[in-house]
Amino acid sequence: MQHLKIYSRQDVLAHTNPRRFETRLGQQVQVIKNPKDLEESLQQTSARYILVGVPEWIGIKANHGYCNEASAWQPFLESFLSSQSNDFLGGEEILLLGHFDFSEVDDVIEQSAQTIDEKVDAYRHAVNMIDDEVEQLIHIITQNRKLPIVVGGGQNNAYPCIKGAAKGWFKSGVIPIAQINAINVDACPDYGPMEGRHSGNAFSYAEEDGYLEKYCVVGLEENQIQQNVWIDMVNNPFIDCITYEDIFLHEKRTFEEAINHATEFTIDTLCGIELDMNCIENGTTMPTGISAKQARQYLHVAALDSQPAYLHISECSKENTSSGKLLSFLVTDFVKALQQGY
Repeated sequence: MQHLKIYSRQDVLAHTNPRRFETRLGQQVQVIKNPKDLEESLQQTSARYILVGVPEWIGIKANHGYCNEASAWQPFLESFLSSQSNDFLGGEEILLLGHFDFSEVDDVIEQSAQTIDEKVDAYRHAVNMIDDEVEQLIHIITQNRKLPIVVGGGQNNAYPCIKGAAKGWFKSGVIPIAQINAINVDACPDYGPMEGRHSGNAFSYAEEDGYLEKYCVVGLEENQIQQNVWIDMVNNPFIDCITYEDIFLHEKRTFEEAINHATEFTIDTLCGIELDMNCIENGTTMPTGISAKQARQYLHVAALDSQPAYLHISECSKENTSSGKLLSFLVTDFVKALQQGY
């Protein structure tokens, strides 16, 4: 994991805004005590949740996608670490590990590749490298029975999260086989053809490789679904989906009912909890979508009513000035639901 930047206590405090007579999360969260022995440090920490950033856009570029490369990871850190430590969330239950930095890889591709096709091929090759490093970290975290919280980055990182969590939770003895389920609230299914790794096919690769059993997508936009992908999904008994139109236009069920359906569909084993920030109305690039309140409700309910294997929030760009604070609310909502169980 040569691209993993592990944070020190000084790194964390540099993003914390302390005030007299107040205690902030940044003053309470744990950090790795011995960066040279990551696994031993994870075994020794009392923290249950391991927070890590993957602020990369390589997977999106590999999918011919547009991306604003201003990541929301730093704004998220500033908001999250300056949140109040109190009876609702103390902070000691979270270890802030650090973030992956693949910017040098991105720069080399941009400077070296001459054509669009060359760039796409190079980015897809780079996604395989990202997969390996992220998977390795998620595997180490989960085999030590800690819950990863991953802030991205493209949706391509769902694949190494699923693979790493399935292998890690299996090795820890929590699940009988290296296979988990996943729920994704997203406008796109990211179940595209396996034509090379990118942000649009994380779940199809995870299923093909045997690490993903059941998959449920909530909020799928009809305008975003390829016909061949739609046919593959509706003919697969291990995949379910509820479109945005069925919830908000046809009103076949409420958003709450859709989330309840997703948790019931995937309740039989550990489940990866996925949220794409692009599906939040005016959150990044989408003019329509679910509300910020509904995104928070989703993570709250998913934490309570499923068996979370990890949390992965993707497509976290800085296009919206409030995105860092919203990410902070989303992460803390999820942790508080698991901690308090209400």
